[in-house]
Amino acid sequence: MGEEVKFLSFEDARNLVAAIQEEENIREQDKRVLTAYNHENRELCWFDFDELAEAVGEVPKDQEKEAYQDYVLKHIPEWALDI
Repeated sequence: MGEEVKFLSFEDARNLVAAIQEEENIREQDKRVLTAYNHENRELCWFDFDELAEAVGEVPKDQEKEAYQDYVLKHIPEWALDI
């Protein structure tokens, strides 16, 4: 059994993450990921777009971007501080 992933607080994640970019999944064509980057433009972690959409659930179209960013910021692993 693997270790439980611990996440940064929302505030710490917001201070660490400079950008969240939607990108192509290099491993699977026609798949998208959201990648979180720090202020040095280093990749911190990524989220499969379909899994993220399922986790967030249904939200009005005009609130999707904010809902996805909010989810990502609440799920930045503590180990991202070491990047």
